[in-house]
Amino acid sequence: MLRYAAGEVAAFEVLYGRHKGGVFRYLLRHGAGNASEELAQDVWASLIRVRVQYQVTAKFTTWLYRLAHNRLIDFYRAEGRAEWVSRDADDGTDDIVTALPGLRTAQPEVQVESNNIADRMRAAIASLPEAQREAFLLQQEGGLSVAEIAEATSVPEETAKSRLRYAINKLRAQLEDLL
Repeated sequence: MLRYAAGEVAAFEVLYGRHKGGVFRYLLRHGAGNASEELAQDVWASLIRVRVQYQVTAKFTTWLYRLAHNRLIDFYRAEGRAEWVSRDADDGTDDIVTALPGLRTAQPEVQVESNNIADRMRAAIASLPEAQREAFLLQQEGGLSVAEIAEATSVPEETAKSRLRYAINKLRAQLEDLL
């Protein structure tokens, strides 16, 4: 990011290539649905807009996911929603999720099983309370540490740690038969 802030355009391509999928999935799994792609572009546009003022105050991914977190808050405020929403399986975004890069075998029975597991996991994540879901997604999609999650969400580190622990315990209980 420092190289990009200094005017090296190729550095942006590296940042975008490394983090575009994680940012998109973070927004999508927070229930932004069809707006996820637009929100992701807004996050990257914000990064471009503020690149000259960028200062290292945290790990880059913490800063980037803070931008994404703030964009989600703005989106839901503009929508007039007081609560976070979860993504329905029928909202038309399954094709986007399936198109994301990943290793998948072409065997239909494996794809069906994978889809069933993915549906269960999405439902389990969606059933988490909003704060726990956010902590979990920041760790899993963003690769953020507990300290970085705390910073990105403006909560004490112990709160972030508790939210993450409760989220993991609830997910394990719901998906126990898959473990």
